[in-house]
Amino acid sequence: MPVEVRMRKGEAMEKALRRLKKKIDREGIIRDVRQKRYFEKPCEIKRRKRKIAAFNNMLRQRYENR
Repeated sequence: MPVEVRMRKGEAMEKALRRLKKKIDREGIIRDVRQKRYFEKPCEIKRRKRKIAAFNNMLRQRYENR
């Protein structure tokens, strides 16, 4: 899925580039590319996902108890 940002009339290049970077960041493209830079074993993927899930559960529990 290509990411496209059209230049508006009279818009500075820096501003359009900033909009492109925000769009790429929101879609998680940079994060995805960095993750897929190296091969990750299936057991490492599971371990990473479990760690993220445990952290999210900890946060959820912390804010439910308030």
